[in-house]
Amino acid sequence: MVDHKNLENAHRFLRGPEATEALRIISELHAAGFTAYMAGGCVRDAMLGNPPKDYDVATDATPDAIRDVFGKRKTLAFGASFGVMAVLPSRGGRGSSAEPTEVATFRSDGQYSDGRRPDSVHFGDAEHDVLRRDFTINGLFYDPLADRVIDFVGGVDDLKRGLLRTIGKPVDRFAEDKLRMLRAVRFATTMAFKIDPDTQAAIIHHAADITQVSGERIGAEMRRVMVHPNLLQGLRHLQSCGLDQQVFPELNSLNWDLLRGMRKGAEGWGMREESGDGSGRWNVPRSLAAFVSSLEDPSSVPLSLIDRWRLSNLEVRMADSALRHWQAIATADQQKWSTVQPILIDRDIDTILWLADARVAAEQLDSVGVEKAREALGWPTERLDPPPLLNGDDLRQLGIPGGPELGRLLKRTREAQLNRELQTREEAEKTIEKWRKTVDP
Repeated sequence: MVDHKNLENAHRFLRGPEATEALRIISELHAAGFTAYMAGGCVRDAMLGNPPKDYDVATDATPDAIRDVFGKRKTLAFGASFGVMAVLPSRGGRGSSAEPTEVATFRSDGQYSDGRRPDSVHFGDAEHDVLRRDFTINGLFYDPLADRVIDFVGGVDDLKRGLLRTIGKPVDRFAEDKLRMLRAVRFATTMAFKIDPDTQAAIIHHAADITQVSGERIGAEMRRVMVHPNLLQGLRHLQSCGLDQQVFPELNSLNWDLLRGMRKGAEGWGMREESGDGSGRWNVPRSLAAFVSSLEDPSSVPLSLIDRWRLSNLEVRMADSALRHWQAIATADQQKWSTVQPILIDRDIDTILWLADARVAAEQLDSVGVEKAREALGWPTERLDPPPLLNGDDLRQLGIPGGPELGRLLKRTREAQLNRELQTREEAEKTIEKWRKTVDP
């Protein structure tokens, strides 16, 4: 064990309400006679100088003991059989958190028959708890009361070296949970780390086993890679580890130069992770559209990819809208307004415009079309999307029965209005009379 005292910038661990809540829990467990540390990702992130996303606590207190310390009303046994409890935040404290804190009992795991969860667990001590974890950089503990990092597996040195290495034999760790192979790619991508040669060799040897993992779990990892600044490096890791054939075989037809150009050109594309709901600037649908746009056949998101990553209907719809319409937006200055305007009022216009911008930047094309589209989006609604001059009821009053003819005339009237060929209702009615006299209105 390496006992790192006086951790540099240790205060990073204790910022924010979540950290304060974790410190409260550790202090109360300590006062009750138990050992308790901050564990895993929060320690790793803080040592890298990054704000931790959440704080987990590990302790030698059993689930029953945790409940005794904090009370039944302040604990949730959502994983008690695996030694995991949730402790609800204290009320009224300055550092209270809205979210419960996960508190796990030190444990060692039995066999992993399903390649995901252990068949049984045995409560133990901190060292044995670390040995069942995935990578050395995730096997660190921090004792905030003594201000020290506790390292049984060389995780601190690996953090300094920028090396991703499994705890123990790689084949054992990957046999326990096949997803760890893809997590290795994700961690190496998001932290710009090298993958340890023995770890990578084990991934290559067992890459085909990733198909035993659910699409939901695969998709969750790939989304993290997709939106990260090191995306190109991540895709290379995927290939060098032999996981691409099972997870993303479309990489075989990827135009790497085009994707690289979009990555550099679209105002720092991929610099923020988002939930994928379309609310943020950098999100999964936009990244997905860029990926598919760089393939040899970029017409739509491949059905096999949708199934393999369990992509949501929203993600697919937004990406497909961008793939269908970005070229019209990129050349908006050369198109009839009746072609451009329906795209500008499309619910997915942000994603469409984003991809058009990225492609124009990547291919160093004229940006006049994109600029025109962006300018039009700032127009008042009555100018961007004026009310139709005529509707279906109006045409019926002119003696036009419902059916294909009525639909064609409505569409043609709307196009003429948008192209400013028709300005008033009277002009539209007269023009329709002329159209109806032709053989093919």
